Amino acid sequence: MYNATEQFADLNKAGYDNAVKLAELSLEKAERLTKLNLQAAKVALEQGVFSANAVTSIKDVQELITLRAKLTEAGVQNALGYSRGVYEIASEAQADFSALAEEAWASYTKGVAAWVEKATKNAPAGSDVAVTALKSTVAATTAAFDQLSKATKQVVSFADASMRAATANAASAAKTTTTKGRKAA
Repeated sequence: MYNATEQFADLNKAGYDNAVKLAELSLEKAERLTKLNLQAAKVALEQGVFSANAVTSIKDVQELITLRAKLTEAGVQNALGYSRGVYEIASEAQADFSALAEEAWASYTKGVAAWVEKATKNAPAGSDVAVTALKSTVAATTAAFDQLSKATKQVVSFADASMRAATANAASAAKTTTTKGRKAA
């Protein structure tokens, strides 16, 4: 005997399980971001104390210029390190959420396909057109999601490459700027 209620209950349980996984992932990434922010605050405080101590010991303009270049380079390196950390956490979160979404979609699609198959077997005579339309809709939806998933992966890959290139360029520019500042001094 065909029991649609049981199949819908299974789909609801899968949805609940995925919601729990999503919450766990979200909390894990929030915890990592909080740790990164606390570490960045600690480094900023240490850098501020170091800078204040260094400024108090300056005796001439040459030392000031050298210190300024050194502090600028340290600040840029800290900012780049923080940006990399945030980007890494965001990238991992995006990958984890995408994997969860793909897993959930595959499970959902499998459940819907099984439901459609059972419904087809128990469909009353003369409902061939409706059954065919339902199967076609499920197939089209699955194909659309697959295309969207592929396009999203391409965009994420392009954004990742762009971010890595921008970070490398910023680090290179920072080194060049501080090196020029030292030579000018």
